[in-house]
Amino acid sequence: MYHSPVMPVESIDSLNILSNGVYVDLTFGGGGHSKLILNNLSSKGKLIAFDQDIDAIENKIDDSRFILINQNFKFLKQNLKYNNILNVDGVFADLGVSSHQFDSSKRGFSIRFDSEIDMRMNTNSSFDAKEILNEYSENQLSNIFFEYADLRNSKDIAKTIVDARSLGKIKRTSQLNEILSSFLPKGFENKILAKVYQALRIEVNQEIEALKEVLLQLPSLVKKGGTISFITYHSIEDRIVKRFIQNGCFNSEPSKNEFGVSEIPFKKTFKFIAPSLKEVKSNNRARSAKLRSAIKI
Repeated sequence: MYHSPVMPVESIDSLNILSNGVYVDLTFGGGGHSKLILNNLSSKGKLIAFDQDIDAIENKIDDSRFILINQNFKFLKQNLKYNNILNVDGVFADLGVSSHQFDSSKRGFSIRFDSEIDMRMNTNSSFDAKEILNEYSENQLSNIFFEYADLRNSKDIAKTIVDARSLGKIKRTSQLNEILSSFLPKGFENKILAKVYQALRIEVNQEIEALKEVLLQLPSLVKKGGTISFITYHSIEDRIVKRFIQNGCFNSEPSKNEFGVSEIPFKKTFKFIAPSLKEVKSNNRARSAKLRSAIKI
């Protein structure tokens, strides 16, 4: 079961879709947003979608205007070139983990199931969350829990994991949850565990690096007047998207050329849009979503 598309109307409206245009959905998942984009395209339009999870390929849309690529979206540029596409009219991404991945008792994304700690979006990868927990140094673990989950006690959490693994390899979610029990105040257990799992997932899938790589490709791929729209779910990725739109880079200030002039390729169309209370009530996983959009200058 894949989740319903988050902010479907707002997402499609933000793209200002041209009926004959070429668009990219970087995060196909269940195909919800892709179907909506296709509904707004004529027979001459085209949509290219990406998803590295092999399970998502089963949702492929049977449409001559549609191409689905089973790769990480960081390979956007080379795949467009392979398909003889030099420029596109818009790029969309919903950066959330799909309900299918969270709800699978075998993938290790969720704190709810006793399963192997996997968390790979690309199941062909040999690198999973077990390797992080059992092989990373105490300092490395502390850094990812601090940077990717904003856990102020990241050093203590890292030390506890390292001490626990000295008694035996950490393989299952139930083990990890028990190891972390002393850090889980009553009533906030799931919130803390979710942050730890988020940090592991981001590291396993190199999500931040992939996001930065694809954003840096957009200025040369999106046509003037074209649109980019991204839905983010946590402060780390949201800050990256926000700064890229504002500054054309990931720093707090825009970079400048040799003449001291700032080179900012996109202009934001609005601050951000959050889902309505009605949508959050019907789809709790939309509660932290933010939609940001910008036009190529």
